[in-house]
Amino acid sequence: MTLSQGHSGDATGQQQPIEWLTDALLLPLERLVSDHVGRNWRATESRNMVDYASHPCAILSDGAYAVFVKLTDAVNGREQFEIEGASLALLTEQSGVLTPPVIAIVSFDGGTLMIQEGIPAVERTPQRWRQIGQTLARIHRVKGNQFGLKTHAYFGPVYQDNTPMDDWVSFYAECRLWPLLKLAMNAPMPLKAIQQVETLISRLPDLCGPPVTPALLHGDAQQNNFISAEAGTYVIDPAVYYGHPEMDLAWVDYFQPVPQDVFDAYRDEMPLDPGFPERRELWRIPAYLAFIVVEGVRHVDTLTTAVERYL
Repeated sequence: MTLSQGHSGDATGQQQPIEWLTDALLLPLERLVSDHVGRNWRATESRNMVDYASHPCAILSDGAYAVFVKLTDAVNGREQFEIEGASLALLTEQSGVLTPPVIAIVSFDGGTLMIQEGIPAVERTPQRWRQIGQTLARIHRVKGNQFGLKTHAYFGPVYQDNTPMDDWVSFYAECRLWPLLKLAMNAPMPLKAIQQVETLISRLPDLCGPPVTPALLHGDAQQNNFISAEAGTYVIDPAVYYGHPEMDLAWVDYFQPVPQDVFDAYRDEMPLDPGFPERRELWRIPAYLAFIVVEGVRHVDTLTTAVERYL
């Protein structure tokens, strides 16, 4: 649930206050990075990314080598970060896409840190936007036997049930919409909005389009979870499972529009059903529910506007 292109390795010489990164965390972090790079490494440049992601995070650099670090105080924070690291590895192993290496995951009294190599970002030209579409197609080319995954995951801090199922409609209802609706009820959601989502779920067999083969998904493929770099497009912050490829395509532009180059490049690699534009908001509903869970009822109007398209 990242809100910005947070892994850019360019700290741009900035020194921004990072209150959560105390000496008690910074000193062992510097030792770990020093061991990783094989020389003395000290953070002399920093960029606080706390306003742009679902976790406190920052880019640190010694002027030559940058790392991206993020913090969680969740009780199961180590599990969340270990699953994220395993998901990145899965994407690279199965599809060959680029992912930032994980240097270390460190637990301490009060939280857990994840340290990754910082990836220097470059300006997004039309060709770089096309690379995002090509990267998604490369991931989706990997097929599975069932929807879901053998292990669960997290969408930001929200638990993601990946219980394997044989058909997409059942998986989408039972593992995406119902669990998130139950969590969102604690926001609390208005009764009318709850009833609308319940009605939508009952109509899914008529709304989900033609059957599809389970495809490997990024799982949170909004545009800022891709880093455009000199070496190509890097993938970050996944919530991996096998699902309907339109899910990733619907999420690429749900924060802000993307150039048509993304979809044109994808179509050059993989077919895209003509009914996708009509289903785009249907696939975004889990994200809207998750925003309500994490940030509260201010997202209810966005949710109900999407749901009402299909009632």
